[in-house]
Amino acid sequence: MPRYIAITDIHGELEKLSDLLSKIKTKPDDIFVFMGDYIDRGADSRGVVDRVIKQSETHKCIYLIGSHEYAMLHSKSDDYYQWLYDNYGGPATTRSYGGFDNIMKIHGDFYKNLKFYYLTDKYLFIHAGINPDRSLENQNEVDMVYIRGKFIYSKHNLPQKIIFGHTEFDKPFIRDDKIGIDLGCGKYKNAKLCGLILNEDGKEEFVYSN
Repeated sequence: MPRYIAITDIHGELEKLSDLLSKIKTKPDDIFVFMGDYIDRGADSRGVVDRVIKQSETHKCIYLIGSHEYAMLHSKSDDYYQWLYDNYGGPATTRSYGGFDNIMKIHGDFYKNLKFYYLTDKYLFIHAGINPDRSLENQNEVDMVYIRGKFIYSKHNLPQKIIFGHTEFDKPFIRDDKIGIDLGCGKYKNAKLCGLILNEDGKEEFVYSN
């Protein structure tokens, strides 16, 4: 059984991502699950995407979509998502690519192929969460990248434990049925980036950037 290593909400903070990865003693069969929000706010969204892609040279990687990628991808066809992109850190992403059109020219395949969730026997990895009133097969795309309270403070009916980001906490949010690992990286200057290592024996290990 491989270990799963979950990382989410990097938000353009390449130095914190690099520091976090340097602290993880990897094994050859580790599977990295990057759970979205690679971009916006921090200074180097392009560098973050380059780095998570590079990780696939040594390990299997799963790349999920976050709310910020969702907004960016819909920004030119929907005024609401354009407003979100402009007001939640998008200009920093545009600068890191040297112009908005360069985003898709440089990393279009990456963004177009992001998945909404990754399911294993034990875990569901997802950016924001699920609507607990719906089956996994009937989830709404917007809920999967934007939902907060209804998911966080309600029990869900899946047999898997849900690993999620999107909503920041002062420390990992740990419940019997879910774990949230967004600590506000990119949003708050001193916030750390958190990695969650899910070991073969079920042990949960947290690793933090400086």
